[in-house]
Amino acid sequence: MKKILITLLLFFTMPCFANAETTSTQAQIQPQQIDFNICNKVFKIDTQKLFYLTLASVNANRFKIEEIKSQNGYILFSVAQKQYLASVVKIDAKNSMLKITPCNNVYYFPAGIVQNMFKYIELNVSTPIQRITIL
Repeated sequence: MKKILITLLLFFTMPCFANAETTSTQAQIQPQQIDFNICNKVFKIDTQKLFYLTLASVNANRFKIEEIKSQNGYILFSVAQKQYLASVVKIDAKNSMLKITPCNNVYYFPAGIVQNMFKYIELNVSTPIQRITIL
């Protein structure tokens, strides 16, 4: 009897979990009004490493890189014919901030663009930066 109740409970609650996952995924890919504060994040790494991780994040998310200015610490990239600016700002020697903003100042875009970039950086923050030589 208990097995039947547990099976029925799981059977009826699984669609709820699947629906919640689909809804959160839809929120990431559907354009919506984005708060400016969501576009900024402070990381406990120096600016050089954050710049390289941001560049790797743009590449990993398969966004199109338009322009790179390593001296100023910004990357111009585009997603679905809309340009974004990723700026690395130094706070102090061990902390820096990444700002990802749309170039046209219209904060109506999919939140996943910013969230996925921040998530990639957080996952790879402990990865050492290595120079790869090409023969």
